[in-house]
Amino acid sequence: MVKALILGLQFLTRLPVNIEVDYNRENLTKTTFFFPFIGMLVGVIAATFYYVFSFISSDIASICAVLALVITTGGLHIDGLSDTADGFFSSRPKEKILEIMKDSRVGAFGVIAIVLDILFKYVVIKSMEPKMAVAWIILSSGISRTMVAMLFCFGKSARKGGMGDMLMNKDSKKYFIPATIIFILISLYICRLNFLITFGLALIFTLSLMKYSYKKIGGLTGDVFGANAELCEMLSMAAFLVIAKWI
Repeated sequence: MVKALILGLQFLTRLPVNIEVDYNRENLTKTTFFFPFIGMLVGVIAATFYYVFSFISSDIASICAVLALVITTGGLHIDGLSDTADGFFSSRPKEKILEIMKDSRVGAFGVIAIVLDILFKYVVIKSMEPKMAVAWIILSSGISRTMVAMLFCFGKSARKGGMGDMLMNKDSKKYFIPATIIFILISLYICRLNFLITFGLALIFTLSLMKYSYKKIGGLTGDVFGANAELCEMLSMAAFLVIAKWI
């Protein structure tokens, strides 16, 4: 499991974990156990930047938190969001969409998606109460990676031989389910009802995106995983903020 943790950190973040681990299906399968907690770690880093700079300005604190999320992940997820936006909104057939998503160049929809992603997170984080922002940033990041792990376990690949095909493995369920239970219990202790509603919304969104991806390209790809991570993170942040005003 230590190898799986190291591989998970190397895959989901750009933290300097310079330990060589075999990039094989067995280790990748086990990494799903750590996805929620690596997500929380990414959130802790972003929340730390927010907390430190909140003593100076809420604007600076918010943009630093967003930048920390992007830099810590090496832009992996936001790149997936960009490629998915270019492909899904191209109004092309399946084969052409997959070709567009694989293209390293960024199109108009990709640029728009990146800008809206960063702007949305900045505005939402700035609107949070400082005493709650730290917890919400951490949990939002954890929720988003939990949903990605769920896609690994229950999704099907749209492209044979691609990254998505390598990552998707039904055997991941035996690692994903206990990890998710632990993550939910920890999160309930922190946010209780607010977390439950937010988690439920993220789950519904993930299932909806999975269904839409099946319709567009016949399955899932690594880019769709990244897009789902970013969109669930945005959704979770907004949900925590809105729900807190109601309950």
